[in-house]
Amino acid sequence: MARVNEAFVTGAWRAMLAMLALVLIALSPATAAPTHIQPKLVAESAAPAPGGATTLALTMTPEKPWHGYWANGGDAGFGMAVEWNLPEGVTVGAFHYPVPDALILFGMMNHVYEHPYALLADVRIDKSVAPGTDLTLSGVANWLACTDKVCVPEKAVISVALKAGDGVISAASRTQFDGWRALLPQPLDRAGTWERKGETLRFAIPLPAATTLDAPHLFLETREVADYAAPQAFSRNGDQIIIETKAKGDASGAVEALLKLGDGRGLTVRFEAGAVPAAGEAIATRVSGIDMGLFWTALGGAILGGLILNLMPCVFPILSLKALSLTRSGGDAGDAKVEALAYTTGAVVTALLLGGALLMLRAVGEQVGWAFQLQHPVSVLVLLILAIAITLNLLGTYELPTFGKGQALTAKSGAAGGFWTGALAAFVATPCSGPLLGAALGATLVLPAWAALPIFGGLGLGLALPFLAIGFIPVLRNRLPKPGPWMAKFRKWMAVPMGLTALALGWLLWRQVGAGAGLVYPLIAVSMAVVLLWHFGAIQRGDRRKWFLGVVALLLTGSLIAATAELAKTDHKVAASGSAFSPEALAKARATGKPVFVYFTADWCLSCKANEAGAINREATQTAFDKAGVITLVGDWTNGDPAITRTLSALGRNSVPLYLWYAPGAAQPEILPQILTPGMLTGKVDTK
Repeated sequence: MARVNEAFVTGAWRAMLAMLALVLIALSPATAAPTHIQPKLVAESAAPAPGGATTLALTMTPEKPWHGYWANGGDAGFGMAVEWNLPEGVTVGAFHYPVPDALILFGMMNHVYEHPYALLADVRIDKSVAPGTDLTLSGVANWLACTDKVCVPEKAVISVALKAGDGVISAASRTQFDGWRALLPQPLDRAGTWERKGETLRFAIPLPAATTLDAPHLFLETREVADYAAPQAFSRNGDQIIIETKAKGDASGAVEALLKLGDGRGLTVRFEAGAVPAAGEAIATRVSGIDMGLFWTALGGAILGGLILNLMPCVFPILSLKALSLTRSGGDAGDAKVEALAYTTGAVVTALLLGGALLMLRAVGEQVGWAFQLQHPVSVLVLLILAIAITLNLLGTYELPTFGKGQALTAKSGAAGGFWTGALAAFVATPCSGPLLGAALGATLVLPAWAALPIFGGLGLGLALPFLAIGFIPVLRNRLPKPGPWMAKFRKWMAVPMGLTALALGWLLWRQVGAGAGLVYPLIAVSMAVVLLWHFGAIQRGDRRKWFLGVVALLLTGSLIAATAELAKTDHKVAASGSAFSPEALAKARATGKPVFVYFTADWCLSCKANEAGAINREATQTAFDKAGVITLVGDWTNGDPAITRTLSALGRNSVPLYLWYAPGAAQPEILPQILTPGMLTGKVDTK
């Protein structure tokens, strides 16, 4: 009896609070008043094109200790409502909310934001709107602001100036909106099921076993389904997440919800009424500590994956430099050990620095993955100039200056040469994701930074293992050829793969920037670098015109500054060779009931291109796919794409290539190996 009375009192209290808030909204004056949550309306493009669309962001900045609410505020809150005043030909879609937090106050569950957040909405412009038309948007926004003691309904006039134009988006605006999009939950491409048995509510969500949950919570957007404040029990039954909680209300049919995965990640899920499998192994929500089994497995995979990278074509040009250096050492034990340790240090330190930069960028909301530096044209330009410099050095155009005790940078032996060669090898190796490495690097998405960094270091260690073994195992070192006159010819031959690398980087820069004016300053910078190195070699051979070297150095500096500014504002997207991937496109393709093949690639990923040429784009593969009606979606990650990065993260990956096969009616994709063959792909069709 006491429990019944308690439930009645609690329910009445919640209902009274909700009604009071609504009454206050209705009675509040229309005039603007100071608010505890500051709203601001921002448009991604100030000049949306007729017939096109842009995105609005309504940013909300709460004062401490105030908070705002999700679309379904929970027991006593409510989300944003806007009464729009729209120009003719303009429509605004519903707001998309970032992943909220669960907050229990006085026994009531609140779905809240206790920090600045942004709501996003799509704005569409009718094609009949004339260019230059004033499209200023305005409206009256209503929301609820609360602390742990008081709630206040608030309203404000919001507006943003727009004018029909060409739809251009600045690089700064794109970056800002991509940051907000990264905080939105991603739609799950397949439905879950839900059922009610008495007072127990059960949900089943199809998620791969690799998906990690850290402090998960299911937020129900559909009302009258669950008791929001009741505990939620999570368990796994194979590739299904089972959630059990207390039922409340009489809702039926489809249910919309948001599954919070942890670390700000979330998935929107649509549940259809149906049978739910039995609960399986309980999922522990990790508040502190890490899964040591995952850590050691990922570390071992990173070391082995780094070792295998030595066989990948993207690393071979750098290995040729080290082979030449070791041959020059003549088998001296002391020098070989010093150089091997220096090479290992360079590779490990560079891998740690890249991994640390990746973790910091992800911590501030950027959607980036491994090899993120090659998604930016400025980095590609720097690497292109470096590859040209090494090629000219191997050809004998100039000699590298010495450091310290006569040691040189990468082409000579010694500690300095070993360190910089190892650093360069690790930097160039990052676009590759060979066997074992993709899963190992994917583990860094769910591990804390102090546990993720050793995995990146393990990649560098694996990359350096062959030369570490040569330096410390005399039997291997004694098998090296003896120094001799042949080395001069060998050095020039090694310029061939490095020159091909430079050509590949030039092609990549063209693909990222396009063939327009954006390439002018980069071409000038590359030309000045070649002239500078050429004349530097001439000075080494006796040319006394050192003043010319200073002039070219100034021109190189100026062109690099101009190229950096030009490339920083470049926002070209590489067109995919097939249907472009997006979560919406995947859901639409799967709804056809046909097999779906999804592959994630990038122009800087040589293993991706090898698979495409050797397996995916082969005539036999395409013929088999056409006969079976296979729908192919291409996720091009060349210039980075937050939607692709989030998809990779949800599948436990943060690098490419990644190949997915969705069989008709399958609950989840099959992740294919990172090295493909035509028979492997045609076999998927044959077993359909």
